[in-house]
Amino acid sequence: MLLALLATVVWSGSFVATRGMAGTVPPVQAVFWRWIIALVAVAPFAARQAWHQRALIRRHFRYIAVATLFGVTLYNTLVHQAGLTTSASNMGMIMAASPVIMALYARLGGERLGARRTFGMLLAAFGVLLLVGDGSIGFHFGAGDLWMFAAALSFATYSALLKRKPAELGGLAFLITTFALGALMLAPAYAVSLAVQGGFRASTGSVGMLLYVGVLSSAVAFFAWNKAISLIGAARAGVVYYLQPVCVAGLGFLLLGEHTGPAQLLCMALILGGVGLGARR
Repeated sequence: MLLALLATVVWSGSFVATRGMAGTVPPVQAVFWRWIIALVAVAPFAARQAWHQRALIRRHFRYIAVATLFGVTLYNTLVHQAGLTTSASNMGMIMAASPVIMALYARLGGERLGARRTFGMLLAAFGVLLLVGDGSIGFHFGAGDLWMFAAALSFATYSALLKRKPAELGGLAFLITTFALGALMLAPAYAVSLAVQGGFRASTGSVGMLLYVGVLSSAVAFFAWNKAISLIGAARAGVVYYLQPVCVAGLGFLLLGEHTGPAQLLCMALILGGVGLGARR
């Protein structure tokens, strides 16, 4: 549960960083450099294990490629694309749809959710709906919000796929392989982006945000999330993920000066209550 919480908090900050890069770093270029930085960060710890397990990686390459497509290539590209036209708060709140999809995948896979966890999930989901709707069940979605819904579906699919990871394949070997493969998948789109949009001007702000999403949001958070899934399953970890809108709202208040009123506090209380119920065994 603590590993899932660590990943959730770090990813909450990544939405602020992603939004900060909007308009200065093209989405595909931001995601490509994110994984290059992540590769450099994990290589000292993971390269040896990946080399020793290269035969396992070749044997399970099809599974690794599918997991990479949803969790590394598509998900993060969709998030950065959404950051062009929607706020960091909206991004975090819409991503809270992921646990519902994770729970549905778990149920389809034969996992029993239990009454308490189901009620907790529904309570947290209701809080998220109110938070997105500014205190009412009503929605006005823009293009960026729709990109985020696609990102939520992609991330939930990746989380469900993690339960199928071969037990003999080490977590670090899996991580560095997905990072390398994700960068390769993005390379053609990166080349097109350079040709059409040109490169971006590196500044202290853009480099700092790329380092955050590359080292913390990619290397650290993905390792923590993958480990959490292997220990407690996607459905239970997904309940913790409901805390993301609360974390993003808090960061938005502290870093961006976004207003948090009584209605938002009530919604956050519902989310926290639902997470507390759903996280218990």
